[in-house]
Amino acid sequence: MDTALTNSLVQTSTALAQQQVASAVQVNVLKKALDSNANTAAQLLQSVQPAPALASSGTLGTQVNTYA
Repeated sequence: MDTALTNSLVQTSTALAQQQVASAVQVNVLKKALDSNANTAAQLLQSVQPAPALASSGTLGTQVNTYA
């Protein structure tokens, strides 16, 4: 009976160790995926052109007809 208990404990500890390794691998994969997404988002934001400046002088685009 003592041998069965020992085997059970060994199997349980082995399973827990494997689960910890699997969890660590999953966390690393998730971190790499998040880093990749962050880099892609940064590249997309850098590729966006800034909005054109509003007209500040002249007659085109600087006057509003309020009597319309």
